[in-house]
Amino acid sequence: MEHYLDVLSHKPGAFAEPILSVGDAGTGKTHLATGLCVAACRQRRQVRFTTATALVNELAEAAHANQLSRALGRWERLDLICVDALGYVPLAETACELMFQVIADRAEKAAMIVTTNLPFSEWSQVIPNPRLCKALIDRLTDRARIIATGAELLSVPSHHGAAQAGKS
Repeated sequence: MEHYLDVLSHKPGAFAEPILSVGDAGTGKTHLATGLCVAACRQRRQVRFTTATALVNELAEAAHANQLSRALGRWERLDLICVDALGYVPLAETACELMFQVIADRAEKAAMIVTTNLPFSEWSQVIPNPRLCKALIDRLTDRARIIATGAELLSVPSHHGAAQAGKS
């Protein structure tokens, strides 16, 4: 994990490398992202953790209230943002455009973590505009650290199974 903390502790003006965690559901992507966010908080960094759908909903509400510039400014000022669960819910084209603004504004300036259950070749399933999809992947993957968590589930023993083992 310390290897990835180095990416997050960049100095102002230095290049910020995104971290992308790609893998099936239940493989530890969110757990890893949460740990990195907590570590950044311990370094007194300003951090925000959100899901992709919550991010686009917040931005859409801000746009509807004519407060989009203010909302984008709040996202831009953060040292680290984590966008979790990109790929689980298809996003409307307008929502994707709003999310792209946040990501493009941060590119090479500030740290970002994104978790997704989809390989990049399948992002068009949730991002309907092909050009926007390609541009989003380009911004996120340029110089990124990509962590493939794979397909094997991280299982936690059930309490029932542990109780049965103790009776033997």
